[in-house]
Amino acid sequence: MKQLSVVAAGLLLSTGVPAGAADNVSVQDPNVRLAPPSAPATGAFMVIRNASDKDVRVVKADNPVSKATELHTQVSEGGVMKMRPVPAIEIQAKGEVVLKPGGIHVMTIGLKSAMQEGDTVPITLTFDDGSSKQVDARVVRPSPAPAPVQQKQH
Repeated sequence: MKQLSVVAAGLLLSTGVPAGAADNVSVQDPNVRLAPPSAPATGAFMVIRNASDKDVRVVKADNPVSKATELHTQVSEGGVMKMRPVPAIEIQAKGEVVLKPGGIHVMTIGLKSAMQEGDTVPITLTFDDGSSKQVDARVVRPSPAPAPVQQKQH
């Protein structure tokens, strides 16, 4: 019976069924910004790498700690920075996309409860081919903004 299982597994692997986008994508440094206790939303950030020869797109994100999860970017409108939903995040073949504050990110909206530094938030990324990948993002305290460089007066 064991030989039959090995043969069956070999047949499944050799059928030429293409791997899903999720199988060719890796995620590094997933984290969620610790929000103040009364904040209704926060952002999730990570580096998404695509090892395949085809572009892939993240079309949806989900998590259990918020009522809604959206893919977002930040744009300047009339000199004011605003967050806007995007339909997808494209990761080029053999490329990567850095999700970071002030740029593309995953927005968690309507937090169901306060998070604590060090908590883990499972985030499921869904790709345009229907495959998905779950990543465990650690809740981290935001880094302080760098101090402005003061110019010397002459």
